[in-house]
Amino acid sequence: MDDNRIQKVADILVNYSLKVKKGENVILASDIEGKPLALEVYKLLVQNGAGEIRLKLGSYEFDEAFFKYATTEQLKNFPKISDFETKNTDCVIRISAPTNTRALSSIDQSKIALYSKTTQSIQDYRVEKTRWVITQYPTNAQAQEADMSLDEYQGFVFKAITDVDWQKMFKEQETLRNLLDQTKIVKIKADMTDLTLDITGRKAENAGGEFNMPDGEVFTSVIENSADGYITYSYPALFHGREFQNVRLEFKKGKVVKALADKNEKDLNSILDTDSGGRFIGELGIGNNFAIKKFTKNILFDEKIGGSIHIALGRGYKKTLSKNISAIHWDMIKDLRVPASAEASARQGGELWFDDKLVQKDGKWMIKM
Repeated sequence: MDDNRIQKVADILVNYSLKVKKGENVILASDIEGKPLALEVYKLLVQNGAGEIRLKLGSYEFDEAFFKYATTEQLKNFPKISDFETKNTDCVIRISAPTNTRALSSIDQSKIALYSKTTQSIQDYRVEKTRWVITQYPTNAQAQEADMSLDEYQGFVFKAITDVDWQKMFKEQETLRNLLDQTKIVKIKADMTDLTLDITGRKAENAGGEFNMPDGEVFTSVIENSADGYITYSYPALFHGREFQNVRLEFKKGKVVKALADKNEKDLNSILDTDSGGRFIGELGIGNNFAIKKFTKNILFDEKIGGSIHIALGRGYKKTLSKNISAIHWDMIKDLRVPASAEASARQGGELWFDDKLVQKDGKWMIKM
């Protein structure tokens, strides 16, 4: 595709998100379909004087084959080469460009969970010790999930990245980050949702385009044994190609004690039982990108929807002072906006409280941002 929007995205990734410097080692990983963007990123990395550039082009068929045929011994085998490579890398760029969004839906989830445990230390190192950014290259498969034509979806993706003043967004979100750092108790109230979280002493992070592109959220961690109440998520929760409809979670002393879903409920509980941290909250995120309005079954975009919150079960981030350790990190989204159509009548808006102050109602801020 001859499209100058691709060059703009590449420039944002290399020079804004990662700020790649001369001599730095970079892993550039992309699905094969994302080659046009990967090539433009590669060109910029070379021009910036990057050190070693490790190019990795893959496709879901390889993951599918691995999990289908791998023995337990292979799933438990620690990948020493990947570990060495990660620990000698400064920056990681991941371009998602799926040609089949449901490719792993028939794979035994216990095999994926086992391999996630095996490689957890590598994933933790990448998250905590390297500079990284994840982005999306538009494909037909993702366009179909979003109920759009490819041309329409391309416009949606590129506009969400290139038409935003990321430095301005970061500055605006500092108000929310500072307020979260001063908050002790967060309450989420909506239809079939009444959840209380204690974030006292935790550290909020301003996500303004450094790790995700597009971005637009502020997130923090939750005191691990504090979550109390229940939440019903607005949208399907997606995990390795599987879709979980109408997920409802009940928390007591921080732990999910009941997990229900209209579809794949058994698998939902199996994933949460991956390890001892899978039923505890690792992240509370507040979507603040009001340019992203539509749910597209792509967490990179969906969790940023302005007027929504998301809660990730499992692994938390050390920089937010989370103590929760897990091989999974599963974001689920609650929309607090008033539904725009009769079809969305199950969602009646909601409220977000910081301590005893109502800060957001029906997806609109009640405070100056």
